[in-house]
Amino acid sequence: MRAVAQRVRSARVRVAGEVVAEMAEGLLALVGVARGDSDDDARSLAEKLAHLRVFDDADGVMNRSLAETGGTLGVVSQFTLLGDCRKGRRPSWADAAPPEEAEKRLEVLVAHALALGVTTVTGRFRADMDVELAHQGPVTLLLDTRRLF
Repeated sequence: MRAVAQRVRSARVRVAGEVVAEMAEGLLALVGVARGDSDDDARSLAEKLAHLRVFDDADGVMNRSLAETGGTLGVVSQFTLLGDCRKGRRPSWADAAPPEEAEKRLEVLVAHALALGVTTVTGRFRADMDVELAHQGPVTLLLDTRRLF
């Protein structure tokens, strides 16, 4: 599984003008699921997102996690993170998991984050979403459960 995690002051997800998710301070994670990703990958990514030390402590050092700050995790499905742009001008989506598989992995990720005590909100799977965010820092991290980068 692959994610782009952004530290935010706030974020909002709309589908057809309707707000489907809203959050205050936390991490907004755009998440793509690759073919062959497992429930273990989903749980591992949830653990990483919950415990990344990217929030300031009293000394202004990034030393606190979502689990420690009580911040919110926003999870937005984004299969385009698996796009392969190495050849030609049109991305290949061959590495992206089929929608049914991807949705199951995202559900496991969200359930595990909630089990860890992290408040979690989500976009709407397979919907055309408008994502608004107030990027804080900016802090942006690339995560991959296969450790490709």
